[in-house]
Amino acid sequence: MPVLSIVNTAIFDSGAIQKLASSLTQQGVKRPMLVTDQGLVAAGIVATVTAAAGETGFAAVFDQTPPNPDEDSVTAATKVFKDNDCDGVVGLGGGSSMDLAKAVALMASHEGPLEKYGASVRGMRLITKTCPIIAIPTTSGTGSEVSVGAVVVLNNGRKETFVSPHLIPGVAICDPDLTLGLPAGLTAATGMDAVTHCIEAILVPTVNPPLEAIAYDGVERAIGMGWLEKAVADGSDREARWHMMMASVEGALAFAKGLGAVHALSHSCGRLPGLKLHHGALNALFLPAVLRFSEGAAPEKYARLKRVMGLAPTDDLADAIAALNARLGIVPKLSSLGVTREMFPEIVSYALGDLAHLSALKKPTAEEYEALVEAVF
Repeated sequence: MPVLSIVNTAIFDSGAIQKLASSLTQQGVKRPMLVTDQGLVAAGIVATVTAAAGETGFAAVFDQTPPNPDEDSVTAATKVFKDNDCDGVVGLGGGSSMDLAKAVALMASHEGPLEKYGASVRGMRLITKTCPIIAIPTTSGTGSEVSVGAVVVLNNGRKETFVSPHLIPGVAICDPDLTLGLPAGLTAATGMDAVTHCIEAILVPTVNPPLEAIAYDGVERAIGMGWLEKAVADGSDREARWHMMMASVEGALAFAKGLGAVHALSHSCGRLPGLKLHHGALNALFLPAVLRFSEGAAPEKYARLKRVMGLAPTDDLADAIAALNARLGIVPKLSSLGVTREMFPEIVSYALGDLAHLSALKKPTAEEYEALVEAVF
């Protein structure tokens, strides 16, 4: 099976989960802790992965990962890690479980509070070596398995990004078979997360042709070749699952270039208390509006995106993404998700301070952010 040595070692193919035991040994982990969620326990995936971990299995399991990892879950999971004398952490699931696993690795080896390590306060300089991390994605969207970052909602209300080379998993086990049967709605939302990572990475002004080429391939794979729609239409399509997991990895590699206003808005809405909005669905919702807002700022990139998506030069890029969202069944309005106009000032204020805003192709003002929110309300 292909082994990709890029930012880390990604063991990528159907059946790759069988490499878990040897990966733990190679990382020097004797008492691993598994971080996952109840859905994967019920689906039997945790049992499959536990069997693949070898004779000793896991020294501890934390299966209470929330939809958006928060500081309380980091504290609880870190206590389990320490109480069981664990020496490595395995994140199994979507971005929430993998990000929580990274945060546990951070706090198991660093003094608190967690917030001092956040990117918004330049805390990355304080992050040093952590225990070994192994990431096993069960969705195709976030790409946390190959990224330098983790996102956690802090008790102070901020949805904070933690960034450090020390948070890159030593090994990513990317087994598309673990995504078979993922519900259509979640397949669509996570797939559009991967697509948004690729498109925003392409559009940010940072110059990095290799990463940009990877991102174009991700967009072509997901949209131009139709694998996203095929995966949504048939959850048992192994070939579609393979290609979407690859697009997810590509998106995460590419967004080392930076992200933009779509992510600033989705991070902002994702932290709204009580709503538990899905990050990928928010990205899909905001992407057409931001593409319209940024029209003309990077015409050559827009033209190339149309080509890899299989569009005509005269087609409208934003309209094409909106039409794709509709075919995938993405909820078209924020108001349908519980967002109210009273939340607009908070959404705008947070978006302006988000890390992704700083690298945006075209940085919206407060008034322009409010208009973008209104456009999808």
